Amino acid sequence: MSDAASCALPARYEAVREARHFTRDTLDKWDAGERFDDICLVVSELVTNALRHAVPADPGCPEAAASVRLHLMRWTERLVCAVRDPSHETPVPRDSDDFSAESGRGLFLVDSFADSWGWHPLAGTLDGKVVWALFRLRPVD
Repeated sequence: MSDAASCALPARYEAVREARHFTRDTLDKWDAGERFDDICLVVSELVTNALRHAVPADPGCPEAAASVRLHLMRWTERLVCAVRDPSHETPVPRDSDDFSAESGRGLFLVDSFADSWGWHPLAGTLDGKVVWALFRLRPVD
């Protein structure tokens, strides 16, 4: 069994809220609520990082129009959240020892709440990269 859903997100910070709503609605349909809080937190962090670090500040720039896309993919015992953005920059977690910092903890949180995460550059006609997080789910009875 597998399911997939995706949505385009605009290059503005309200997109984080839109991504959480999309994730909540999708997880409800898939009956995958046992990791709901972890998954929504990670989606929020991945989308925030894409908007903050990967989307150009100039809205007239062609890469800004490409914006960000959230993909959710579910199999019987795992779920992957993937966020596509137009940047080629490697996502780098900041030092997790500075908990007083206002920003920079996003990938540390992703690493803490997801079972694994990573990224890869896009190829072919798509430009940019995908940052993903994997969650293990309990088997459906």
